[in-house]
Amino acid sequence: MRITKDTRQPVIADVARLAGVSVPTVSRVLTGNIPVSEGLRARVEAAVKELNYRPSSVARALRSGERTMIAIFAASTSAYGYANTLAGIEEVAQAAGYTVVISAVRSREEADVKAALEVALQQQLAGIIVLDFDPSAAEVLKHLPASIPTVAASGFPTGQPGYPYAFIDEYAAGREATEHLLKLGHKTVHHLGLFPLTQFSGRYQGWHDALTDAGITPPAVLEASRTARSGYEQGLRIAANAVITAVFCSNDGLAVAALRALHENGIRVPEDVSIIGWDNQPFSEFTWPALSTVAPDFKDLGIRAFNLLKQRLAGEEKVPDSITGPVLLQRESTAKAASRTKTGSAPDKV
Repeated sequence: MRITKDTRQPVIADVARLAGVSVPTVSRVLTGNIPVSEGLRARVEAAVKELNYRPSSVARALRSGERTMIAIFAASTSAYGYANTLAGIEEVAQAAGYTVVISAVRSREEADVKAALEVALQQQLAGIIVLDFDPSAAEVLKHLPASIPTVAASGFPTGQPGYPYAFIDEYAAGREATEHLLKLGHKTVHHLGLFPLTQFSGRYQGWHDALTDAGITPPAVLEASRTARSGYEQGLRIAANAVITAVFCSNDGLAVAALRALHENGIRVPEDVSIIGWDNQPFSEFTWPALSTVAPDFKDLGIRAFNLLKQRLAGEEKVPDSITGPVLLQRESTAKAASRTKTGSAPDKV
């Protein structure tokens, strides 16, 4: 028989079990909000000492009357931009003594928004940060109580009134990427994007306006989802269409999937088709050819958002927005336009 030692950290229920009292009684002893008898207090304190139990930051906050929990509303926790922004917030929040709770907003539908709000607003919140990257988070901002200091982080050209924003200037970067391809001699630039979500983004608007200002009618968006498969399927369509010589993608995953489809069909990158991605994910510099991409600093976005919230928590009423621009990294997947006559095989059904 194998005997293993329980190495998990003790929780409040363990203290209650050892002391022979209820969890609420332990909570009353720890917070000091409601008096308990000296006998109960002694039993709880002895159990705390024996287990080496360390009260959570929530319990400490209740005891001191100080709120130290920050709620973050986000539509995703796994997508690259979301995850890195959350990491930036969490890093500086914890260093400042705050606890972070994340409430996922599945969609902009009323039921999903209410569900996300209910989870977060049950907590004793010091403040709120909304990742206003999509319509679902924008909907959350319309329903937040004015009593809780709130800021937002976004890549949209403008934010909702009444909130300080940490911005990534996606518009300027989308425009720069498109203009770079036009300067290389491409007659137009196609956009491989997360449709219809992409039409709400600054990167889409920058692409659209750069073409329009150059006297070019923007072509229809090459519609994709968040799956790499959709990028690959659109890559097959790009391979079969000799008109397409330049593609600006709304993320690196779609760009790499399209790159694979082009290679499989004998379409050379960048000689036949130039591609620019977005995100500067770690794999992007190791593709063949190395992917040109836009590098937004999402972690810095999270840090800047929390710093704005700190100003609000300090009582500052007028907190100015914070904005930085992404960097266009010119690697190997873009080149001067050449006449493209070669096409790949058209996809059967994708």
